Amino acid sequence: MANEKLLEIKNLTVHYQSYDATVHAVENLNLSLGNGETLGLVGETGAGKTTTVKSIMRILPTPPARVVSGEIFFDGQDLLKVSEKEMRKIRGKEIAMIFQDPMTSLNPVMTVADQIAEVIRLHDGGSRAEAHKKACDMLELVGIRPERGSDYPHQFSGGMKQRVVIAMALACNPRFLIADEPTTALDVTIQAQVLELMKKLKAQYQTAMVMITHDLGIVAEICDYVAIMYAGEVVEYGTREHIFNSTAHPYTKGLFACIPDIFTEQNELVPINGLTPDPTDLPQGCRFNPRCPYATERCRQEHPENVEIEPGHFVACHLINGGGNENA
Repeated sequence: MANEKLLEIKNLTVHYQSYDATVHAVENLNLSLGNGETLGLVGETGAGKTTTVKSIMRILPTPPARVVSGEIFFDGQDLLKVSEKEMRKIRGKEIAMIFQDPMTSLNPVMTVADQIAEVIRLHDGGSRAEAHKKACDMLELVGIRPERGSDYPHQFSGGMKQRVVIAMALACNPRFLIADEPTTALDVTIQAQVLELMKKLKAQYQTAMVMITHDLGIVAEICDYVAIMYAGEVVEYGTREHIFNSTAHPYTKGLFACIPDIFTEQNELVPINGLTPDPTDLPQGCRFNPRCPYATERCRQEHPENVEIEPGHFVACHLINGGGNENA
């Protein structure tokens, strides 16, 4: 991992408490990210990806969410210990977030320029005219004509709304950007345009970024590092090359097996058997063991530790760490 760590998450555990059960959303999670780097968080729905980034932003719904333990260091400061007043200064200025659905991220009764200008005035001050001018400049930066700043969200297409949300996130030149599946609601052509735009702006601003996605194609396109999450834990972590070329964990292998291969003839995809475990009743031992074709008795009894199998490549699997099945 990077020598100069902008973000460092240590032993983060987050639970959601209901009347009759505890949802184990994130368990003992460790991650770090350096300046200008991009980390891809990959996993099925319910893996804990969004809970992780909402913990960084301190926007978890409490109750029912509760950070049980852990530390989240941003530029050496533990975000879990700063006051809400300080956190409001950091959100939008130092750390910005692009939410999953642009349709619900924008205020329908404010013009898009006014919404971007509001963020700029909140964090950078200045007059209304100056903030409005910068807001229009930001729209131009993401490929929207400045005169459209006086339009309302309903007058934009889904792709254009997502560009507005990106402009808003980048308005104060944050050092760290969180993108929560920013292209999910968009068609494939617009997805490519938005991703290209994010790559260009990230390079221009030297912004560190966490990209949450289900799509391994997006990871290949944008990310420097990849963390594969399953049932609230990181089961494999490494560089993009590690994950794509030296895939180690059976779950990661299963994700790749679900992708169609245009170079080979295959009549059907190979799905991962079974379902994601109930987060209120997690299996003993390795959480993937009920779905893993290589599971042994040890996997069912003993929880695997994350072990570095090559420099910078970490895997939590008894079969790899214990010298078991090489093909697992």
